[in-house]
Formats: sequence, structure tokens, C-alpha cells
Amino acid sequence: MRELLLAGRRRVRDLWMADDLEDSPILDEIRQLAGEARVRVRSVRAATLAGEARTEAPQGVLAHAEPLHEADFDALLSRGRGSWTAPFLVFLDGITDPQNLGALLRTAEGAGVSGVVLPRHRAAHITPTVTKAAAGAVEHLPMALVGGLPTALARARQAGVWTVGLDSAGESSLFDLTLAGEPVALVLGAEGRGLARLVRQRCDVVASIPLRGRLPSLNVAAAGALACFEVARRRS
Repeated sequence: MRELLLAGRRRVRDLWMADDLEDSPILDEIRQLAGEARVRVRSVRAATLAGEARTEAPQGVLAHAEPLHEADFDALLSRGRGSWTAPFLVFLDGITDPQNLGALLRTAEGAGVSGVVLPRHRAAHITPTVTKAAAGAVEHLPMALVGGLPTALARARQAGVWTVGLDSAGESSLFDLTLAGEPVALVLGAEGRGLARLVRQRCDVVASIPLRGRLPSLNVAAAGALACFEVARRRS
């Protein structure tokens, strides 16, 4: 809720707070931000708020806001973020678990990713569950929806973006890649199946994370976190 009000990217109609909440610094800050944004704050019964919320354990605070704005894909291909003028993108190939998607978005925002690209079909999108798992990242991270990831990757290559697929069967180690400040995109596959065949073929290189234990792969959210910060480290 704090990030929603801080980002100011979409209009918030009103804010509900459960009437049994104990005072805390974060709640005081949310009330202050709501006041500065001229957002009406309503005190409601906890049961009323829980019935209105579309997530488990809403933690006593709920906002009614406009939907997130969809980013323009072509703009993401040419725009960096912060001190990085070249784009650093993450393409998600059919992630279906809302918790994984939320965790990946939180990681991407923390690593300085300039945009996330999601397929329009057969994938999780931004829901209240994803928003909660992302811990506010959806308010700051541009996200574009595309009809098909293979076509989007081809367009990225034409725009000069170097695409790195992450897969347990990748031919290169993630830690051996040569990265500087050039435009780059990480491509993460779906839970279980990994990268789809056409998506894999459209990547400039497919890299793996060397593992030393007995398990053959990492959870996509864990692998994505490691890869995002490794790319960020190389670009620093």
C-alpha cells in the first residue's frame, strides 16, 4: 500500500483500514501519504475488509485503485533505468504460479531491471496475490504484454538487445558470460518444462547455473533472483 501511494502511477479511489488495527509507524506513514494524495481513508470492520479483499490475510489494509498501466514493448527495448541507459529486461516464458511471479517481480525491481515482458496467454498476470507477493514492485516496474515470446525475442534482437536464456541444460555457465553495459534480456522458463523450444531457439545464448548438490535445478524464482543480480553485478 505504501508503494502504491508513493509511486503515484495510478489513481487511488479510497483506502480501507480495519478498525481493530494497532497503531504502527507504517500505518501512520500510509495515512500521511493518503492525506497528501487526497485519498479518502475509511475505517471499516475487519470482517468487511476481509470480505472485500481478494487475497488471503490482507493485513488490515485495502485500496481501490485504477488498473496498472501496460508498458509499451517497443519503448522497453530502448529505455534503461536509473544510471543504466541501456535496457535490462526480463522475459518470463509462461510462469503460472502467482507466488513465483510475484517473487520474480520483486527481485527484478530490486536488481534494477528496466522492464518485464509477459506473454498475454497461458501465463500468470498481475492479480492481488501476485501484487502482494511482489511487495510493491508492481508499482515501480514497467511491464509489457506480448502476443508471443518468440516474436518478441526476435524484435528484441533486431533492436540490439542481447538475449540470455536460463535453463538447466544451458551450454554456458551464467558466471562465464561477458556482460558490460549493453542492452540485455534474461529469459526465464516456466516451472517444470523450462524454456519452450521456440523461445530457446530465439535466445542468443542459453546459460545454466552450476549446481553442486544432488538436485538438478532451482525453483524459477530462486534461479531468477540469482541471475538478475549476477547480470546487475556485471553491469555495475
